[in-house]
Amino acid sequence: MDIQDLLLSTRRIALVGASDRPDRASNEVMRFLLDRGYDVTPVNPVLAGKEIHGRKVVASLAEAGPLDLVDVFRRSAEAGDVVDEAVSLGARAVWLQLGVVNEPAAERARAQKVEIVMDRCPVIEWRRLGLPPRIG
Repeated sequence: MDIQDLLLSTRRIALVGASDRPDRASNEVMRFLLDRGYDVTPVNPVLAGKEIHGRKVVASLAEAGPLDLVDVFRRSAEAGDVVDEAVSLGARAVWLQLGVVNEPAAERARAQKVEIVMDRCPVIEWRRLGLPPRIG
């Protein structure tokens, strides 16, 4: 599956590392995804129970299910655990944000037939591909 197909076929996204700070990339990306029609659940144990962009923050990935795509805003070294958890919870795809690369985790995900995107941003890809204003 290519990035365009992934973006257009996804409906539910768990955003790991969500921030309530407007100056953080995860906050901006979450707003962008919500504006495009995705059902986004922010995941951050420190902010659990609060709201970001009107969506209740959950403490764990397990609470965010069911999962189509898991969007990961974590350091590369920490991303492997999130990828493994996403795979075990039945996610269809995992997206590691710009600067986040974990090849061993990506190989484990692919071995389980889970799509993985690394070191990319869905906002940038959406614009690069000229996708529609909202998912259908």
